[in-house]
Amino acid sequence: MVIDRTGKAGKRMSNPTQETLRAALRTLRDPASGQDIVAAGMVEGIEVRGGLVQVALSVERARAAALEPLRREAEALLARQPGVTNAAVILTAHKPPEPAKPPPAPGQRAALLPGVRAIIAVASGKGGVGKSTVAVNLAVALARQGLAVGLLDADIYGPSLPRMLGLARKPEVRGAKGQERMIPLEAWGLKAMSIGFLVDEETPMIWRGPMVMGALEQMMGQAEWGKLDVMVVDMPPGTGDAQLTMAQRVALTGAVIVSTPQDIALLDARRGVRMFERVNVPVLGLVENMSYYCCPNCGHRAEIFGHGGARAEAARLGAPFLGEVPLLLDIRTASDAGTPIVAAAPESEAARAFAALAQRVWEATEAALAAAAPAPRIVVE
Repeated sequence: MVIDRTGKAGKRMSNPTQETLRAALRTLRDPASGQDIVAAGMVEGIEVRGGLVQVALSVERARAAALEPLRREAEALLARQPGVTNAAVILTAHKPPEPAKPPPAPGQRAALLPGVRAIIAVASGKGGVGKSTVAVNLAVALARQGLAVGLLDADIYGPSLPRMLGLARKPEVRGAKGQERMIPLEAWGLKAMSIGFLVDEETPMIWRGPMVMGALEQMMGQAEWGKLDVMVVDMPPGTGDAQLTMAQRVALTGAVIVSTPQDIALLDARRGVRMFERVNVPVLGLVENMSYYCCPNCGHRAEIFGHGGARAEAARLGAPFLGEVPLLLDIRTASDAGTPIVAAAPESEAARAFAALAQRVWEATEAALAAAAPAPRIVVE
């Protein structure tokens, strides 16, 4: 027995379980088949965390609007169950299972981005190392070298390109109905696409893996990228769905791994290197971001997070070391203002560091493209 604040005794409320919630959902019917939604195979997943419940209903995309009343009914039903404090029901687009696809060889050209000569993934094993800052400034620096550059924000859950590029509008859509194409936004000499261009800045993307992969494929295959020398892809942190989608659906030329000098970041960077090796994507090298801090007043140098860890890790892994980027206030303020430091102050110490990084990355990219090119065919007449 438990005593509440009024002094009344009552039974202790147990937490809900998947079994009890599934039983409750069996009372709801699929309007199309007449079966209960569990028997109809619509209940894709039930997650229970204490009194918090989330249920995913798998439906065909064309039926989603018609099944919205059912979704609300399921949510209200679950909220009434003993022990449930909050219930959320989401509809996920149903797709027939596809056989696993091996990643394409580095030299193969995938259909999603036929006009892009090289695709570079900028990745990190963990968040908070400045990967997006490096990706944006690397892309702008490559464009300043005279290359045609695209920038794709593959971080569906935490898109940061709109803020960093100073873009707050939706892309234009052109083409006949059923053949629409999005036109990437342009800024600082780049063509750019991000899920952040399509939704409000404060809207959370509460999506499961298949929806994330579908969004990535749309931003690549249904956008009018045109002919590009290189596309820089700002990857989300970690080694999950987005990384696997990019490795399987496009021919990545190589990956740039961003880390800070401290051991915990390097441990996660190591996982990132191994992940790309497993999917046959060459690692172009490691970058040490926030490598050191130089006081703007007295010039004193402080190695706040340590120094040289990424260089040593690159040597240990047998990967190239691409350079150091200092920890500078100007980089942060420029990013927040929507003006990459390479464009805002091209002669600054930070911009010079990114320009040198871009030069090394492009040299490594050209080497990777040459290594992946088919050998010349010899014909004897």
